[in-house]
Amino acid sequence: MKQFSLIFHILLLAAVGLLYYFHFAADKKPVAKTAAMQPSLTPTKDSCANGHLVAYVELDSLYDNVGYIKQKQKELEAEQERLARQYQNDYQQLENEKNNFLKKGNAITQQEAEDFQAKLYQKQQDIENKKQNEAQEMASRRAKTMEEIQTNLRNFLNEYNADKRFGYIFATGTGLDYILYKDSAHNITPDVIAGLNKAFLQKSK
Repeated sequence: MKQFSLIFHILLLAAVGLLYYFHFAADKKPVAKTAAMQPSLTPTKDSCANGHLVAYVELDSLYDNVGYIKQKQKELEAEQERLARQYQNDYQQLENEKNNFLKKGNAITQQEAEDFQAKLYQKQQDIENKKQNEAQEMASRRAKTMEEIQTNLRNFLNEYNADKRFGYIFATGTGLDYILYKDSAHNITPDVIAGLNKAFLQKSK
């Protein structure tokens, strides 16, 4: 047993010695340069080299000068006015019905008065419910129109900035003008207006 223990320790020392030798022998070998350590022959392109040019678009000017947007605004305004007239006409009709009923004067019985009042109230509720539903539909139509306008604007800007000369394009206008300083040299609104009007005319042909 003691002889086995002695042989085991001798082998262990020999193994440690070999590991020690290989470790320091490897350190003396020249280390090959990796691609990361070698200087690049081509300079690395700095993402800030082009200055990340910034442009902006004035939405108020777009709404006032782009034919497609002006047409959509007119359509929404016309629909809004139509709904308002319809609402007034419905209430005017109720008012006429009430006046015609009251013309009966003393001939109106208590039961007739109660029945008419109940019918009048129900018609008022129907008008209000109709108004609420139409208002929701109008809001949905307006949101869809705005989404369509934004989609057309983004599509145009993607083509306009296909060469990536602008790093950012901001929208400014009433209620969202958070840019404290704007250099008019970076105002691309006239280009956007001309481009959108051209695209609108092509679609309308």
